[in-house]
Amino acid sequence: MTDVSDDRQTWRGLAQQFRVDSIRVSSEAGSGHPTSSLSAAELMAVLVAKYWRYRVDKPKDAHNDHLIFSKGHASPLYYSILKAIGAIDEVEFMKYRQRGSRLEGHPTPVLPWVDVATGSLGQGLPVGVGIALAGKRLDRLPYRTWVLCGDSEMAEGSMWEAIAQASFDKLDNLTAIVDVNRLGQVGPTRYEWDLDVYADRFRSFGWNAVEIDGHDVEAVDQAYAEAVATTDRPTAIVARTVKGKGVSAVENKLGAHGKVVDDEEAALRELGPERNMIVKLHAPDTSTPPHSFEVGELNLPRYETGQKIATRRAFGDALAALGAARADVVALDGEVGNSTYTEIFAKAHPERFFQMYIAEQQMVGAAVGMQVRGWRPFAATFAAFLTRAYDFVRMAAVSRATIAICGSHAGVSIGEDGPSQMGLEDLASMRAVYGSTVLYPSDANQTAKLVALMADQPGISYLRTTRQATEVIYGPDEEFQVGGCKVVRQSEDDHLTIVGAGITLFEALAAADTLAAGGINARVIDLYSVKPLDLATLREAARATGRVLTVEDHWPEGGIGEAVFSSLAEEGIPVAGKSLAVRHLPESATPEEELTDAGIDARAIVAAARALVERRTGQPAMAGTTAGV
Repeated sequence: MTDVSDDRQTWRGLAQQFRVDSIRVSSEAGSGHPTSSLSAAELMAVLVAKYWRYRVDKPKDAHNDHLIFSKGHASPLYYSILKAIGAIDEVEFMKYRQRGSRLEGHPTPVLPWVDVATGSLGQGLPVGVGIALAGKRLDRLPYRTWVLCGDSEMAEGSMWEAIAQASFDKLDNLTAIVDVNRLGQVGPTRYEWDLDVYADRFRSFGWNAVEIDGHDVEAVDQAYAEAVATTDRPTAIVARTVKGKGVSAVENKLGAHGKVVDDEEAALRELGPERNMIVKLHAPDTSTPPHSFEVGELNLPRYETGQKIATRRAFGDALAALGAARADVVALDGEVGNSTYTEIFAKAHPERFFQMYIAEQQMVGAAVGMQVRGWRPFAATFAAFLTRAYDFVRMAAVSRATIAICGSHAGVSIGEDGPSQMGLEDLASMRAVYGSTVLYPSDANQTAKLVALMADQPGISYLRTTRQATEVIYGPDEEFQVGGCKVVRQSEDDHLTIVGAGITLFEALAAADTLAAGGINARVIDLYSVKPLDLATLREAARATGRVLTVEDHWPEGGIGEAVFSSLAEEGIPVAGKSLAVRHLPESATPEEELTDAGIDARAIVAAARALVERRTGQPAMAGTTAGV
C-alpha cells in the first residue's frame, strides 16, 4: 500500500487512476455515468489520500469517518475508490452493473462500506446531517461526514432543508463538497459555473463556504484543511469542475450524460497509462469509546379499560418509557410535538430528542442517518405531511434502513381542521414500501405494546395514530404481535365479518350491537397489523361467515379493504365483500359528522352489513329475525 498523504504528484496520478477506472468499468458494463465521475476525481483523490479516516476492514467501526455520494450516479468513481483502498478487487470491480453483482448502478448498503443508498438526488446531504448529529450529540465522537454533492441536485428543496438544519445545529463535523461541473442531464444547470451564487447562499445560511478550482489538488487540499479547522459551523466546498474532464470527446459536452464513451481505447490513451495504486487510509482515532446513555427497566404506561385516551397520546407516553429502558432510542419531530406527543420524550430525554422543524424530508433523512450509527430513531409528524418525505421513506427501504415512523391525525376523524390536515393516503403509501410494517392501533394499551415492538422491528415500520380519544378496550397485560389481529366479537353463528382498525373499530362494535338486535351476528376483527396481515384469522373468519365487510378512515385505494380482499383472493377464498372507505373529498365538520358524511360510521356499517347479507342470500334481513341468513 502507498502512503500518499502529502504527495501532490501522486494525488494527480490517483485522480487519473479514478478516471481510467471509471471509463473501464462503465464501458465494460455498457452503461453508467462516467462523465459525472471524471469531474470529481481530484476532489476524491485528495480526500481519500489525506483526510478520510477509515478502517476498511472494520466498516462499521463507530470511529470511522463517513463518505456519502449524494450524486450516487457517479458510482464508477465511488467503486474506483473502493478498489483503490483495497475494499474490492479487480474481478469484482469489473462486474459493475451485472446481474448478481454487489456493484449496482447506484451504491447501496449491500456493500458494507456504503452507509446508505443514493441515486435519488437531494438525499445524501440530509442523511449526512443525521450522521453528523449522531456524531455530535449521540456518539460524541470526532468522526467527520463528507458528502459529495452534484450541482444539479442543489435545485432540490431537501438540500436547503439540510443546509438550514446543519447550520442551526452548528455541525462543524459536516462538509458538503459541491461538484459544480455545469452540465446536467439535458442541458446546463441553473447557475452553470457561477460559484458565487452557490457560495453566497451557503453563507447566507450560516455555513463557511470555500470556492475553488476542483481540479487543482493544492486548492482542494487547502479547502479540506480549512473545513477541518472550522468550528461551530459546517463547511461547503464549492468546486468548479469540468464534466468529462480528461477525455476531449466528452469534456464539457452536452449529450454525454449517462452514456459510456464511444471510443474507450482513445479515452484511455488520452488519460495515460493504467495505474494500480492501493491507498493506505489513515486510521480513525479510537481512543474514546462511543457515548452511552443510562437506562433502567421498561415500564410501559398502563391504562384502565373504559378510559378514553387518544392513541397519539399513548404513543408519546410509550416512547418516553421506551427511551428510559433503551439507550439507543431517539426521537425526531417536525415541530408538532404537542400534537404527536413526542414532547413527552423530549422532556424525559432531551439529549436524545431532535427538533427538525417543518422539514419532513430532513426529519426522515436525519433518522436514516442516525440509524447508520446503530441508533433506533422514531420520527413523528401528521400523517398527511409525511407525503412530502415519501421519497426518503422509499429510499430508506433501499438503504436497508431501520426506522420507525408515526403518522398522527390520520383520517377524516380529525374533524374541523379539514382535508389539508387529513392523512388519507398513508396506509397505501406505507404498505407499498418494500419490507415495511404498518400498524394501526385502536386503543392506548395496544398502542403502547406496538410501540415497544417497533423498536425491534427491522426495516421501515409505520404507526398510524388517531387524534380523537378512544375507549380503552384492552387490558394493560394484553399481548399483541406484528402480523396479528384481534377478534373482539364473535358468536357460534356469525353471519358476516366486519374488519376495522383504529377509529372504525369502535364504529364496527356499535354497528354489531345494532345488527345483533336485528338478528344478524357480526364477527368483528381489529386489524391492528395492516402489514403483515394475520391471514390465518382472516381466512378462518371468511370461511366461517362467507361475507366480509371492511371499514376504514382512508381512501379506498390501497387501504384496509384492498389489503384484506386481495389477500383472500390470493388464498382462493370466495366471499361476498363490501369495502367502506372515504370516497368523497371531505370538508370541515365535527369528527362525528365527518364519519357520517364519509359513510364509515356505525349507521353506514349497519346498512352495508344488511345489504351484504341480503345480496348473499337473496332475502331481506329483517329486524328481529334471522330469515334468509
